[in-house]
Amino acid sequence: MKTLKFLFGYAKNYRASLIVTVVSMFLLTAVQLYEPQIIKNMVAIVQDRQNLATSLDVVGRLALLALALGVVRAVLQFLRSYMAHVAGWGVVADARKDIYRHLQRLSLRFYEDRKIGDLMSRMVNDSDMFETLIAHAIPDTVVNVLMFIGVAIILLGMSPQLTLLSLVPIPLIVFAARGFTNYVRPAFRERQKELGDLNATLNENLSGIREIKAFTREELEAQRIGDHITKYRDSLLKALRLMATFHPFVGFSSSLGTIALIYFGGRLVLNQMLPLEDLVAFFLYLSAFYQPVRMLSGVWENVQQAMAGAERVSELLDEDPEVVERPDAIVLPVRAKGELTLTNVSFHYVEGQPVLQDINLPIPAGNVVALVGPTGVGKSTLASLIPRFYDVQTGSITLDGYDIRDMALNSLRRQISIVLQDVFLFHGTARENILFGKPDATEEEMVEAAKVANAHEFIQSFSDGYETIIGERGVKLSGGQKQRLAIARAVLKDAPILILDEATSSVDTQTEMLIQQALERLMVGRTTIIIAHRLSTIRSADKIVVLEGSHITQVGTHEALMAQEGLYRQLNEVQSDIEPRYIVVREERRLAMAALT
Repeated sequence: MKTLKFLFGYAKNYRASLIVTVVSMFLLTAVQLYEPQIIKNMVAIVQDRQNLATSLDVVGRLALLALALGVVRAVLQFLRSYMAHVAGWGVVADARKDIYRHLQRLSLRFYEDRKIGDLMSRMVNDSDMFETLIAHAIPDTVVNVLMFIGVAIILLGMSPQLTLLSLVPIPLIVFAARGFTNYVRPAFRERQKELGDLNATLNENLSGIREIKAFTREELEAQRIGDHITKYRDSLLKALRLMATFHPFVGFSSSLGTIALIYFGGRLVLNQMLPLEDLVAFFLYLSAFYQPVRMLSGVWENVQQAMAGAERVSELLDEDPEVVERPDAIVLPVRAKGELTLTNVSFHYVEGQPVLQDINLPIPAGNVVALVGPTGVGKSTLASLIPRFYDVQTGSITLDGYDIRDMALNSLRRQISIVLQDVFLFHGTARENILFGKPDATEEEMVEAAKVANAHEFIQSFSDGYETIIGERGVKLSGGQKQRLAIARAVLKDAPILILDEATSSVDTQTEMLIQQALERLMVGRTTIIIAHRLSTIRSADKIVVLEGSHITQVGTHEALMAQEGLYRQLNEVQSDIEPRYIVVREERRLAMAALT
């Protein structure tokens, strides 16, 4: 019932289409119920040959009436079908929009354990089933139920005895339908799950096609995809096998009523207890009587598929976001000062395995703060807490004195520009990717942002300039070019808080120097948080924060930290030894090659 309520909630927006559909179905049913009466009257007229001229005239009028009913039925069928599709696809479109909005509200933690392909399957494939329910299953059910009731009333008026005999198969069909429900819906649900797994694996493999080729995994991955395709096929065939058993059973049960009518109806006519025209009409109506029953068996399959899809979508919509915006959330001024304060902040991804513990860190507005430490110590996690990609478990983070949990999410995130270590660019032009940070920016602002990020020159070198298609995830660009385009996007946003997570990690030394100079200018007047493993890029920071073992162990300027024992000085000494070590390794390799030759 919850699933049906969820679907019908969307259907309310298409009342007009559904009303036209329902009215058309009622009128269509009435037309279909009346058509056998024309055949009955014609048989009666043909049998009565006393007045040939009158009979021919009546037959002509009956033919014209049948033609008129045929035209009316065609119009009604069009209205019923088209308006039902308007409502059905409207429900699908609305549901997909809500699913996507809901997916955007869910926290990043939700995506850590989910396959994107499966989420896409739920949004596209499973929601696609809603149209079948709204445009086909429900209208067909209404039409067939009305037809069944209408024909039953007419048959009772013609011969109660034959009608009761015709009803014998109905309990068998109802019992079978209820029994099959317990098996069919789980089977279709399993089919949808296997389809989601197939889509997820396919999405992953196509995204990683370079790695597949580089590691010559083509055959193994083809086998893996083939296994998913086989599992989907087998799950689909299992569901269809159940329905393939159900349909013949319904057909056989319906034939029992026809057999009874042939035997008992023929005897009634022979004994002159029933007019021949009534028996002919009864046979015509009996076809219309059992047709809804046969149709309902097909509708039942559609209903089970739609319900299975709706259950998977409903599960997704039942997921609650961890990062929630409060109803009375504070909207910050257009531009915040940028003063951040982390007080007793603790965070974990897995219970009992803290990533950050008791972090206390004041960051004055306009200061440049660098976070350093070993890989996996929580530097990127700390930076992710500021825009509320995750919420702290204990403690608080404030911006200009306001707890960020009290702020409207859009208001908070408008104050922050981010360049992540793993650059993500959208399929489109260089212009579109830069303007992603500020869609209403002028041409001059966009070009200036590209120049600041040292991206203007390489963009201009492309034949199409800023209109160059860069491919999915910027596949047509080098690592350094992607990084600079992402920096240009952040520059254009012009937010008072700037987070740079390994922002220069994918550029060569010369480009790094140019970007570093640009970033130095960009940092003026902005609160900047830099995450860097290359310590030479952060020596000018106002404050360097050393993270070790989920805690802050050192805080100070480069000079102050180098003057004391600790991890920071060790990291600097290790990095300063790397270049001489490269020289030694090269010499050792040269000597080894010489010995081999």
